[in-house]
Amino acid sequence: MTGRVRSRRSALLASLLCAGLTTSVTACGSDDPDKGTNGVGRLPAAKIEKKARQAARNAGSVRLSGSVVSNGRTYRLEMRLKESGGIGEVSTKSDTFQLLRVRKDLYLKADADFWVHQEKGGDEEPTEADLAAAKKLDGKYVKVPEEDPAYRKLSGFTEMEVLLDGLLALKGERETGDRTEVGGTRTIQVRANDGRGGTLAVSLEGTPYPLRLTRGAEAGTVRLADWDEGFSLRAPKKEHIVDYGKKISADA
Repeated sequence: MTGRVRSRRSALLASLLCAGLTTSVTACGSDDPDKGTNGVGRLPAAKIEKKARQAARNAGSVRLSGSVVSNGRTYRLEMRLKESGGIGEVSTKSDTFQLLRVRKDLYLKADADFWVHQEKGGDEEPTEADLAAAKKLDGKYVKVPEEDPAYRKLSGFTEMEVLLDGLLALKGERETGDRTEVGGTRTIQVRANDGRGGTLAVSLEGTPYPLRLTRGAEAGTVRLADWDEGFSLRAPKKEHIVDYGKKISADA
């Protein structure tokens, strides 16, 4: 009887030790960090990155959120994107506006303060006429003409392929980094130049989508979620569209 009790106690102790050794993959003989995953964690960093970029190119849609630093300016993005267009919000230090693109048609919606800034473009005090004009545009969609210099820059925030190709570019020698979680999903990191060239977290579950990118040189961090979940995209009703009648500043 004493031998049985001692045996049960030994088995219980071994079980508790195995449960506690979460950082060891060999302590209990059966733990495998890639068990139940899509297997990309076993690949070299360059191949993991290649699979992640290919998964992004093949996806029909994505939700992108985070900050991007470009030409010294910081943009905060909350966008949903797909091949035929995109919708979401862009914020800078001074402005916040919404973008909607349905194929080639691009619309911008902002509050009166944004349009006052467009009218004056500096520190000059707005006139009563400026304020009245801005008020008419408050919360309305303004269609951005393709010939407007701002069209190319603004539409770039809504172009899924172009935006992802630019954001997912790492610089430097690749290496695998830590295994982490992003939004409850297990990931494996691909680090470039010891992280200085960017770090990409790739899903270890299902399709190896990129789920988080920390850009090099402190150029921002973005989350990528809702891959291939789809969303509706349609042009605003005519009564919600107004004509600005001037060129929109390229600094928007």
